[in-house]
Order: sequence, then C-alpha cells, then structure tokens
Amino acid sequence: MNYDLIVIGSGPGGYVAAIRASQLGLKTAIIEKESLGGICLNWGCIPTKALLKSAQVFEYLNHAADYGITVNGGEANFEAMVKRSRGVADNMSKGVQFLMKKNKIDVVNGFGKIKSKGVVEVKNNNGTTQELTGKHIIVATGGRSRELPNIKQDMRKVIGYRQAMILPKQPKSMIVVGSGAIGIEFAYFYNSIGTSVTVVEYLDNIVPLEDEEVSKQLARLLKKTGINIMTNSNVESVDTSGEGCKVTVKTATGVEVLEAEIVLSAVGISTNIEGIGLEEVGVKTDKGKVLVDDYYKTNIDGIYAIGDIVKGQALAHVASAEGIICVENIAGHHPAPLDYNNIPGCTYCAPEIASVGYTEKAAREAGYELKIGKFPFSASGKATAAGAKDVFLILIFDAKYGELLGAHMLGHNVTEMIAEIVTARKLETTGHEIIKSVHPHPTMSEAVMEAAAEAYGECIHL
Repeated sequence: MNYDLIVIGSGPGGYVAAIRASQLGLKTAIIEKESLGGICLNWGCIPTKALLKSAQVFEYLNHAADYGITVNGGEANFEAMVKRSRGVADNMSKGVQFLMKKNKIDVVNGFGKIKSKGVVEVKNNNGTTQELTGKHIIVATGGRSRELPNIKQDMRKVIGYRQAMILPKQPKSMIVVGSGAIGIEFAYFYNSIGTSVTVVEYLDNIVPLEDEEVSKQLARLLKKTGINIMTNSNVESVDTSGEGCKVTVKTATGVEVLEAEIVLSAVGISTNIEGIGLEEVGVKTDKGKVLVDDYYKTNIDGIYAIGDIVKGQALAHVASAEGIICVENIAGHHPAPLDYNNIPGCTYCAPEIASVGYTEKAAREAGYELKIGKFPFSASGKATAAGAKDVFLILIFDAKYGELLGAHMLGHNVTEMIAEIVTARKLETTGHEIIKSVHPHPTMSEAVMEAAAEAYGECIHL
C-alpha cells in the first residue's frame, strides 16, 4: 500500500490537506482513530455552534416581547439540545466521508505511528496492524483539553470541553476556569439556559487575547446576564469528595471557596504528539510543538506537521490553510507562507467577538503612530432594528501610510463581517479606500465604512 502522501489525522488540517493533495494528483491515504473531521467537526467548532444556536433561540423566546411578540411559556430541553448538536456533528462527519470518496482518498481507521522514514504503522480499530508506505507524511493530530495538576479532570465533576457537550443532565451550577473562546462560549451557553455560571480568569481581563476595550465591554454585558466573572483569580484546588465541587480560588483580595456541581476546565489545549513515532525518527519538538519551516517541513525529509501541533494559532481555519500550503509546496507549486498576523479570531458568545491583526496596545508597542476609528452599533439602523446596540467596531490604521493594522468587533453577527477586513488587509487596502467603497444600507457591515471614516474625521452618522 504505497502512497504519494499519508496524512495522520482527519481534522480540518488533515482532511483539507488530503483533498488538496488528491486535486493535485497525489495518491493519498488518511488515517483516523475516531471519526472523520477530527475534534473540530465532532467535538469542537461545529457541535458547539449548534448548542450556541439553541441557546440563542431560547434567548429570543425569552425576549420575544421586545419584538412585539407574545410567547406563552417555553423552557430549555437540555437533552434535546445535546441530541440536536450530536446530530449536526454526525451529518457533517458523513459529509467528510463523502468528500473522501469523491476525491478517491483511502481512509484507514486506526492509530497511526511513524515507524521510519516513509513508513506508517496503523493499529486498526479491529485489533489488526498494517503498514502504509509513502513518499511524504503529514502529521495533523491536533490537540486535547489541557489538564492542570491542580484541576484534575475526572470526566464527571471536573470536565473538559468534550464532556461539556454531552453531560447527561443540565447542571444547576458551573464554574468555568479560563475565559478564552472555549470558556466564554460554554459560559454563555449554560448561563443562557439557566445554569448559574462563574468564570474564573487568571489574567486581568476575560478573552485576554482581544483588544482591552472589547474585553471590558463583553465582561460588562455578560455580568448583566447573570454570569459571575472573577479576573486576577487563580484556582488553587478542587475538592470533589462531596456531592459537588468545592473550588478554592485565590483572588486579589484573599481566598474564596466556591461551590458548584460541575467545574469546566477551559485553560487551553495540549498537543497530541505522544506515541506517534516523532521521537523515534528524530523529529524535533519544543515545548509540545513540532518545529517546522514556513512550508511545514520538519527537520526530517518527507515528514511534515500542521495544525495545533505547530506554531501559530490553534484554530481550524489556520490548520486548513497550513495543510493547503504544505501540500501545494510538496506538489512543486510556490505558495506564499501564511501570514499569521492576518488570521481572524472569532468567539461565538452573544454578542460575538471577531478580530484580526494588531490590538491598539500591540500596534503602539510596535512603534506605529495610529489613527483609530470606532463606530458604535447604536448608530447603525440595522443593529438598532435587530435590538443589538450596546456594542461597537474598532479599526486601527497606521497614521503614516494608511495601512489597516487591525480590527476588533463586538456585536451581532460580527463573525460574518470579519472576512472583509481580512481580505482588505491581504490586499493592503488603505483607510480611504474603505471609506470610498460603498457599503449597502441598512447592514451591519456599514459600520466598517463608518469606522474608517471616523478615523479620518469624515464619519457621517456620528
């Protein structure tokens, strides 16, 4: 069973790389120990968005009177929400199966391990073992929920994101440790359907990678919904000996003991690089990441790595882009290296967050003189009609050349708007070019044009 390319892992990095390889004429096999689509499709991006949509619909029902609609009753059916989420994930996984067949990619079910250069051993799910040989091997094994020594996950009371999607019943209370995208999305979901939620964040602000103004406003809005937010706080221990959990938290003012049914640890991910043969064949790693060049080649000829296990943001769309670049380079094309400063980040709570490029703080630290435009959605007709006003959009420009350095959005459907900014930055678009690009009215996207105009003192609607 000889191939031009063997891909280990079928997440959004692996399966995309395999499809692009097949399109370029490479005989390709993909190895997956669980379900096609990996964590993102089965236990991450897709099923969480299904849960969040259920929460959003429930919120609409609870606030129907704000839109002139009378609704009698209505309650959250947690089990039905989970069932719907799993169904969405299953359907998407079947879609990836179809794509594998369409592109004539051999799917091998089992655990893949690199035995030597060009050789992968697969322990099949039925207990047998087979070997595949290939000129090139891409490792795309992704990550898992990171476990801290003081927050041991028992999968019952102290859980990771995977268990948070399939709890047998809705908890009455939950403590979420970590306020990145995963933590905030689950905090929003569970709070929306009636769970009492506390978020504990070690750093000064929630969603700490975002612009500070966005972080602070999101915290204010989430607190209004009833979420208890504790920043500058560190979980020292979790006691699960009783019915629930007793969580000892060190804060700026002292030590508090919190109680909850469930503790969700959302403190990042650990990479899946153990036991797959990297050390045996001499592939270099550092701090849990595989070392690669701009085209994802390791120090060993013929072995590559993409996705969460290499440098860069641990995001599905990053892994997909890396896979395509890697394969196109293998095939003799000349793709440009990925610009990691032009990667959009999205958090799907309500309101949503979307951002790309420099924050104001990072831009100033990089030595730029800035022009900054901020447009509140309260001045947007479409946002006002939708009842989503307490939010805003910020654009950051280089004052000297007009280069669009970054964008930070907090609002309804902003995750659908950020791609305009990514494209504009890719094309090196200036502020005045955005101002002169006519945006349709009434839309949320008008805020992009208005924010650019505000940066240059030309805003009409402020």
